[in-house]
Amino acid sequence: MCHRWFTRGQSPPGLCDQRYTWAHLFAAVRPATGQSFALVLPELSTEAMQMFLDMFAAALAPDEQAALVTDQAGWHIAGALRVPDNVTLVYLPPYSPELNPVARVWLYLRERHLSHRLLDGYEAIVDALCHAWKQLTAERFRSLTQYPYLNQVSV
Repeated sequence: MCHRWFTRGQSPPGLCDQRYTWAHLFAAVRPATGQSFALVLPELSTEAMQMFLDMFAAALAPDEQAALVTDQAGWHIAGALRVPDNVTLVYLPPYSPELNPVARVWLYLRERHLSHRLLDGYEAIVDALCHAWKQLTAERFRSLTQYPYLNQVSV
């Protein structure tokens, strides 16, 4: 959803589709370098989060430890979630999505690449999401995710 300026009392022209299908982008970004890792999945669940964590941990260098900032969504804090040894989850306080660095990436993707589009089904959504993600450069990731408090995080 986004907003558009238009004449009061009139509806702006645009496509309207009552169908809905979701694709979810799980992602991690290293604010200092702009390195990123992403996985598109069809659902938000503990199993999906587990798959993301396992694949993310496997992508890290053998001697690397990652601190992954996350909110306290149910699939992030589930008891069944097995966090890999080379990943540490750092939980944000409840109701504070503005503190999550990757939240600005989601906003940017929605505003610049994904809003006001009519996509025909799940595969088209995944393709559009992957294409939008690939348009982001390391410099763009750095500019979107650098928060002053990140230098003070200790695990």
